[in-house]
Amino acid sequence: MEISGIISAIVIGIVIGVLGRLVLPGRQRIGVLWTIAVGILAAFIGTALAAALGVADTKGVDWIEWLIQIALAATGVAALERFKSSR
Repeated sequence: MEISGIISAIVIGIVIGVLGRLVLPGRQRIGVLWTIAVGILAAFIGTALAAALGVADTKGVDWIEWLIQIALAATGVAALERFKSSR
């Protein structure tokens, strides 16, 4: 992966983190930086998972890859919020 790919993954990760947080109902008690970090991680893992499933490269918008990334971000935000609230 080149530097431009890493930078675009970080930018997409920010968007994915925000979308993942918006998908969850109610208020989350984690900060914006945690949301961004979860989104970036979800973007990287979602891209790898989409590539493993063979749906990463399509002729149009990669909707399945985006859905995987958003689902991972929502799961990550929910898990982090539960972990931080139990402490």
